[in-house]
Amino acid sequence: MLPHKVTLFTLHDVISCFGFYVVFLRFGKKAQNAALIVLPLRKDLMLEVTYFTFSPFSENTYLLTDSATRKTVVIDAGCYQAHEEAELKAYIESRGLEIVALWHTHCHLDHVFGAEFVRKTWGVEAYAHPLEAKQMEAFPKVAQMYGIPNIKPSQIDKLLPESGELLLGESKVEILYVPGHSPGHLAFYAPKEGFCISGDVLFRGSVGRTDLPFGNASTLMLSIHNKLFKLPEETVVYSGHGQPTTIGQEKKTNPFCRIV
Repeated sequence: MLPHKVTLFTLHDVISCFGFYVVFLRFGKKAQNAALIVLPLRKDLMLEVTYFTFSPFSENTYLLTDSATRKTVVIDAGCYQAHEEAELKAYIESRGLEIVALWHTHCHLDHVFGAEFVRKTWGVEAYAHPLEAKQMEAFPKVAQMYGIPNIKPSQIDKLLPESGELLLGESKVEILYVPGHSPGHLAFYAPKEGFCISGDVLFRGSVGRTDLPFGNASTLMLSIHNKLFKLPEETVVYSGHGQPTTIGQEKKTNPFCRIV
């Protein structure tokens, strides 16, 4: 497991999780805002991960930053309320980050609440797998079904393939196609840094639900076993909800997909 450290901001708390550190940060004039960030200790590791938990769905919104250039992508913008949008914006400005794109693992409503805010605020394009277009189109109706007001409909600007690499500054991120929870679900894997942003496929002690429209339980299990569980066991998994975990931990203890 890679060691991590924080070099900026006042530390609010530090906890050890599966051999790496998750650090809670306080920032803003009155330290009223909070975020989680891990910074690689080794100088040859370029990508920084920061995440916020937003909305009543407790969705994790990620910032992935190339430390050499400060170029940053937002992954799954779930900020719903105005104070959540302000919190995200304040953090980005305080760190001097350059937002260059919005990447979607998938387009369920809790993962796209803040999509239009990100697109408009930073003038960037949204990227997703083509099969997620139907989810994005259904977003306003689904929100209405849940009784969620004041949503901001958004769109997908660029389509992502089922495999390949994405460039972020001087760093490379691999695309993994992991359908099941949603038909065009993607994960973003950084092999050099040893982490994967997995969306709602695999959680700490659980897996993504498949009872939503276009979900498929068998497909989900194939994605987990044939894609995610092929990654090194020390790979850190940053999920769409809940705390980080590792591939090895989930292989051993996840009751939905345990490998003995």
